[in-house]
Amino acid sequence: MIVVSNTSPITNLSAIQKIDILRQLYGVLIIPQAVYNEMVDLPYEVPGSEEVQTLSWIQTRQATNRSLVAELRLEIDAGESEAIALAIELNANRLLIDDYQARVIASRFG
Repeated sequence: MIVVSNTSPITNLSAIQKIDILRQLYGVLIIPQAVYNEMVDLPYEVPGSEEVQTLSWIQTRQATNRSLVAELRLEIDAGESEAIALAIELNANRLLIDDYQARVIASRFG
């Protein structure tokens, strides 16, 4: 199963020490580079930032369809845009995303 995640599922589950639920459910979790950057490239630590850097079952990949990412960025943030684009590119079985507008946009792509 191919599962792509946005930031919130990781940070929220990490905050309550339940990040392993994602491994138990999906085995491997793929995050786009923008999600990784949102969690790691900050002057302070956020829940999940250590996990995305150290857990082998969380893999970071770059969305390659930059024109789709740019189009999506007109409506939603970078992490959500890349998560949707990467899910499309990988023909993912699941996209974990909580933002309402991003879910509406993702549903347009099936």
